[in-house]
Amino acid sequence: MKTMLTTVLTTVLMIAAEGAAAPLFHAQGEMAGEPTQTAVILQSRLTAAEGLKDGDVLGAPGFACFELAREAEFREVVRTEWLEATEERDFIVKTKVTGLQPGTKYFYRLSFGETRESAKPGPVRSFKTLPATDSEGAVKFVVGNCMNYAFFQRGPKGNGEGAAPAEDRKLGYPSMEAIRKLQPDFFVGAGDNVYYDHPVAKSATTQPEMRRKWHEQFVQPRLVSLFGDVPAFWMKDDHDYRFNDADPTGDKAPAHALGINTFLEQVPVVDPAERKPTTYRTYRVNKFLQIWMIEGRDYRSANSLADGPNKSLWGATQKAWLIQSLRNSDATFRLIISPTPMIGPDDGTKRDNHTNPDGFRKEGDAFFAWLKERGMKNVFILCGDRHWQYHSIHPTGAEEFCCGALNDENSRLGPKPGSPKSTDPQGLIKQPYNQTEKSGGFLQVTVTPDKTAEFSFYDDRGALLYKAAKSVTPR
Repeated sequence: MKTMLTTVLTTVLMIAAEGAAAPLFHAQGEMAGEPTQTAVILQSRLTAAEGLKDGDVLGAPGFACFELAREAEFREVVRTEWLEATEERDFIVKTKVTGLQPGTKYFYRLSFGETRESAKPGPVRSFKTLPATDSEGAVKFVVGNCMNYAFFQRGPKGNGEGAAPAEDRKLGYPSMEAIRKLQPDFFVGAGDNVYYDHPVAKSATTQPEMRRKWHEQFVQPRLVSLFGDVPAFWMKDDHDYRFNDADPTGDKAPAHALGINTFLEQVPVVDPAERKPTTYRTYRVNKFLQIWMIEGRDYRSANSLADGPNKSLWGATQKAWLIQSLRNSDATFRLIISPTPMIGPDDGTKRDNHTNPDGFRKEGDAFFAWLKERGMKNVFILCGDRHWQYHSIHPTGAEEFCCGALNDENSRLGPKPGSPKSTDPQGLIKQPYNQTEKSGGFLQVTVTPDKTAEFSFYDDRGALLYKAAKSVTPR
């Protein structure tokens, strides 16, 4: 009798186990993207595990919605529509939320489950909308790029030499924690947010391989923490598009269209309902500040073309938009954020950006000449791509601040004006600052009510390295 009961009980337990739902997670946390005065894009991804397993974070089907409130206790809740996490969309759930109030902190959380009925809320996240366009308060934001996961985990040589300390490798880039402590209003990821072509022996060329790069990057605890608390604008460059210095031409994988579509899929940069999205855009942040974010890969001419008036990194439509929108702006400070440098100097061997004589120099020089001829004051360039921080002044007077690489292991020292191996062998560029010791880090920009713009460089642990304050130049 006892044996029979044991057998029956065992069978019941086995049936119950087989019918039990597998645990559901959201290991990459949540992100708030493209915050404006009245809208934001919220994103998460349902996963089958709490973290990396066999080098990836496997997705899982389910249902989710976002719950928003103005207080952390969620006494008055607004819910988005239910979203289904499907394999086709890499189990990502994403939606644009409208009808928000300017300059307001919102709390939000993901409610998710295998079914709508079984959904339960996750941890509380937050973001802040941009202030009213006539607001005169201070605004602070951070620009960073070049997060090389392979170098961070295994070192530049792939053998562990020069890799981050073990405790950091478990948590993610120290820069993320340093930025979070500064509590910026928003973050701008200026490109190379992942590296498809590193490590070289395992370059990502297919959609599953490319998605895996984003999974391993954004599952790191320090990234989950930062982007659960600070909204972000995302831009792409060569490494998170196709491969080093890539343009739209050629048959080398990954393909041009796949690079574009994977970027749009993996970060909250465009409304998922938008059928023909563009990733160049401008936002009026407040009375004193307007920012432009440039698309540097989608419309460019082939890098191999001889430089001339018909060669463009921006493409005709984007270039016309940039010039017209700059003309139309009456913001005190106008900041152009470019994934690649425009002033430099850069290494003389390259040809994929505006500093390179064999690249797109003529387009860059024509733009700076236009700024000078039009008397466009208080226009500054913020750029990524180069793995060292610098502050440079073009012969026309235009100024550029390069944010450097976010992690130490991906940093280096760059050429200086007058170097024969640089793009400025004659030393025509003035450079108030160029790092003398390599380190990761980021650029913080603060625009204050007294109409001053401060450009501050930090290392990856949050130590201030250099600051330049710019007062308003009368137009």
